[in-house]
Amino acid sequence: MIARRLMLAAPALLLACARPVAAQSITWNGVVAQGGLLRGQAPPGTRMELDGKPVRVAPGGQFAMGFGRDHDDSASLAITHPDGRREERRLPVAKRDWDIQRITGLPGGMVSPDAAALRRITRERAQLAAARALDSAGTGFMADMAWPARGRISGIFGSQRILNDQPRQPHYGLDVAAPTGTPITAALPGRVTLSGDFFFFGQILVVDHGQGVNTLYAHLSERIARDGQVVEQGERIALMGATGRVTGPHLHFSLSWYQLFLDPQPLLPPQRG
Repeated sequence: MIARRLMLAAPALLLACARPVAAQSITWNGVVAQGGLLRGQAPPGTRMELDGKPVRVAPGGQFAMGFGRDHDDSASLAITHPDGRREERRLPVAKRDWDIQRITGLPGGMVSPDAAALRRITRERAQLAAARALDSAGTGFMADMAWPARGRISGIFGSQRILNDQPRQPHYGLDVAAPTGTPITAALPGRVTLSGDFFFFGQILVVDHGQGVNTLYAHLSERIARDGQVVEQGERIALMGATGRVTGPHLHFSLSWYQLFLDPQPLLPPQRG
């Protein structure tokens, strides 16, 4: 039911935002909605801020910016054009309805970790935050995103999680369920910036695609790509598994703009077969 509801909702968002939006000589494509990522082109030398946060513009004019799951219904985009002209645009941010997903049968220690586990989790969160804070000059994020794995959609972005009848934070990724050992490929070209074995995520990889855009691949059975390795889109980087907090083998696939988790599904093509 959850997967079906998203499949119905995502095309509507895409239809609403499929055409580039113009702001003077600036264009972008994407979903102007909670959880949305915009990728665009501006004249070189343009400077921008989204809600007071600087938006990096590459020497060639490429840029990305995103809206968190709980963003207000509007955003402020401040633009300084190459000739020094300044303007401010108010962007209406579409609100979304979030599902509730109930998961049972998890080990108690994975829902309410003990003190030792909490210390480990704190260290791992700091590692992940550092990887997601990376502000590299790459522009791999401009490519059309490809599915990292094929399988049944078992979890969607933004849903409120109820784990063993206990409310927990929302789900900040897209889950694809398939057998252990299913190949996982890079959704976009980039560089591996984090490789590890985490308490909740199990074996994970994080790939940086430039200007704060990164993807995370979790619950792996094997990490093939190495930390620091440059990977091409579609290159095999891992195998699906059931490590960390899971009830079965699947890929947890996340998209981020710096520290904001975003919804990858509106950027992915329809699954076939």
